[in-house]
Amino acid sequence: MNIGYARTSTVEQEAGFEAQLRDLKATGCNKVFKEQVSSVEKREQLDIALDYIRDGDTLVVTKLDRLARSTRHLGDIMEQLTDKGAHLKIMDLGIDTSTATGVLVCNVIGAIAQFERMMMLERQREGIAKAKSEGKYKGRKPTAREKTDDVFRLKSEGMSATNIAKELNIGRASVYRILDD
Repeated sequence: MNIGYARTSTVEQEAGFEAQLRDLKATGCNKVFKEQVSSVEKREQLDIALDYIRDGDTLVVTKLDRLARSTRHLGDIMEQLTDKGAHLKIMDLGIDTSTATGVLVCNVIGAIAQFERMMMLERQREGIAKAKSEGKYKGRKPTAREKTDDVFRLKSEGMSATNIAKELNIGRASVYRILDD
């Protein structure tokens, strides 16, 4: 049985999310687990998918970066699949870990992807440092602090921190930080 997994980092990436779901269905996935959460956060649907998979099943993803955030994470996922007698298929790379060659290629591509990500972050840090030294970079505008009055008003009206965050489109941690100050 083919089991699909689709993920985007944010709900704003709706077109990419729909494309993944369409491609997974077209590949014959009998069941698709989906979530819109950052790769560094807890991904409950991925955990459920890995728990759901049985011997002979294949976990199908459209792209490697939708599944794993590092070589280690990819290795952990592949180990879980192997322990269950299942495989991984990455559509855009044509990788299928049901063969020894597929496992090798998956590991190599995973390592390259992690290297690429690390290089991108390094270039980003260098660019920010250069921009700061030239006075061109001042960081992100503190949007949550501008809504301090609204946070206190909504809190005084009895609204919970979670609902305040949703109402004002700011993070819940920002609401707590404002209320604690």
